[in-house]
Amino acid sequence: MKRILSLGAILLASTMSLSAQKWMTAPAGGKAISDELIGIFFEDISSSADGGLYAELIQNGSFEFSPVERDGWGPGTAWRMERPGHSTGYMQPMQANPIHPNNPNYMRLHTERANQYYDYNGWTGFGISNRGFDGILIKKGEKYNFSAFMRNVKGDAKKIRVALTASAGWNQLKSLGEVEFTVDNTGWKKFEAQITALDDNNNASLQVLCLTVGDMDIDMVSLMPEDTYKGHGLRKDLAQALADLHPSFMRFPGGCVVHGGGDGFWNTYRWKTTVGPKETRKQQKNTWGYHQSVGLGYFEYFQFCEDLGMEPLPILPCGVSCQGANGGWSMRGQAQDVVPMSEMDEWVDEALDLIEWANGDVNTKWGKIRADAGHPKPFMLKYLGLGNEEKISPEFIERFKYIYNKVTKAHPEIIIVGTAGPGSHPGNGDYEAGWKLAEETGMPIMDEHYYEQKEYFINSRQYDNYPRDRKTKVYLGEYAAKDKKLQDALAEALYLLHVERNGDVVCMTSYAPLFARKNATNWNPDLIYFDNERPFLTCSYYVQQMFGQSAGQYYYGDCVTIKDADEKLNGQSVVLNVITHQLFVKICNDTADKKTATLNLSRFKTLKPEATKTTLSGQPTDENNFDQQPIAPVKETVKVSKKMNLDLPPYSFTMLTIKL
Repeated sequence: MKRILSLGAILLASTMSLSAQKWMTAPAGGKAISDELIGIFFEDISSSADGGLYAELIQNGSFEFSPVERDGWGPGTAWRMERPGHSTGYMQPMQANPIHPNNPNYMRLHTERANQYYDYNGWTGFGISNRGFDGILIKKGEKYNFSAFMRNVKGDAKKIRVALTASAGWNQLKSLGEVEFTVDNTGWKKFEAQITALDDNNNASLQVLCLTVGDMDIDMVSLMPEDTYKGHGLRKDLAQALADLHPSFMRFPGGCVVHGGGDGFWNTYRWKTTVGPKETRKQQKNTWGYHQSVGLGYFEYFQFCEDLGMEPLPILPCGVSCQGANGGWSMRGQAQDVVPMSEMDEWVDEALDLIEWANGDVNTKWGKIRADAGHPKPFMLKYLGLGNEEKISPEFIERFKYIYNKVTKAHPEIIIVGTAGPGSHPGNGDYEAGWKLAEETGMPIMDEHYYEQKEYFINSRQYDNYPRDRKTKVYLGEYAAKDKKLQDALAEALYLLHVERNGDVVCMTSYAPLFARKNATNWNPDLIYFDNERPFLTCSYYVQQMFGQSAGQYYYGDCVTIKDADEKLNGQSVVLNVITHQLFVKICNDTADKKTATLNLSRFKTLKPEATKTTLSGQPTDENNFDQQPIAPVKETVKVSKKMNLDLPPYSFTMLTIKL
């Protein structure tokens, strides 16, 4: 069930009928708050997509890597020439007659001797190999789906051997599973087969060997585990880690990825080139300096939102680049590239067509494209973000108003999320300009971003002072304390308790960044770190998880008293979910002393006698990493009553989940 009850009431924009819901009556004394407070923000930073959430095991399978992206890169990046048995030949990047203009590069294999000359321990042929992302992890007995486009160019039909391989000692290979094809077609043809792994290996390669003399072309090489999250091409353990957060929405695809934050507006993410068949998608440089295959594209983002019951929150550019583009932060005084106003209708259409793609029926142009991709039912998009953290310059204001007015006129049912600019603090010039723009347009939601030291999250209670008569609600779209120790996570917990208390003003939040790959990290800290074998979950992850598990529609601020409380380092929240009939009591003790909390839950008439207590605690400088993960929540079943005391360990965050 999508949790839109209170946010819909706050925004007067919910399209869900509440009359059919079996929801309980909230006792007096509660304040209506958003039950969509905890979501996730996915940006392809630190190799979060390729080599991360997207389960594809081959790197540069389409040969589209370019020197524009990184010095020394090219179409052959991540590929190695193979010629076992002293076979001979050469590989040649090509562009003539590609599969699709959006995917211009492919590789030609010229095989000169294939080889009957010398059988290299059972291996012959000329070809190429790929180790994926720091080696391919395969598991014995599991199935892997191979595919590639190939065509015969010169000579007899080509016999092709495709094998998962591993080292068997010096200059020796063993096969971990393989398949053969005959390529006799002269036009591009997709070849597919399933390979069952014969053994475990965390450093395997994929070899494609031509056993016949002559020339052949190959492109779009893919190796995908059959076992992906709900069969939709995402890595299971990483997707499950997100599911376990219980997020109510997902913001994507960025972040700076949205509007060409690295190299100017030409590098803008264009959603239309990410929704068709993989071979038709247009790949490009990532804002963070590496390649994005867009195998994880808008279709997959929306599908993942559906799989997790999250509201999709796509973010589109609105004609202005990031002020950091082309070195703008340090060299150009925060200069922005802008689209001429005469060309802004293209960007309006980008938004209108996205709404049609997501929500249109199969008889519309873009609704049919969605249906042809395998999803005839509309995705029911409710939110749309315009802009990401741009400097609120006169140029931005003009373009934002233009696209905002066009979209809201065509689709008044869509809830627009705007931006408060970079470093969205009261007193900041962009912040004030952003809120003035929100008032002028009647913007429903404003997206604020800030990253600060833990002291900020301990000391700041800014939302207590936000005007209650504003029509515009707050989405805290990017935030984090600048480290990943327990003390930082507890500071974030204290801040989120304050956000929850102000859930009538703040309707959504999302920690950022979400993912970071080991040895490919652009930003620290991140919520989830991972390598090929496993993720490790940070202390902040568990704080986010506890808040995600405790969404509700009503906040009660007078049910908990903490003895000898420290005003800044102790916090509490009591939230009622009238749909699930659950009561959540959350208490943070960010001090070195054991504390006692007194609970008075008398207004809730039907408390079940047993509850689940979840405790996150440890030493303040403890942190989780790849070598050790000392911090994790501990769950236990406890007795509860309407009036009771609760012990709070030092440096702890405690949650009671009580059934009503």
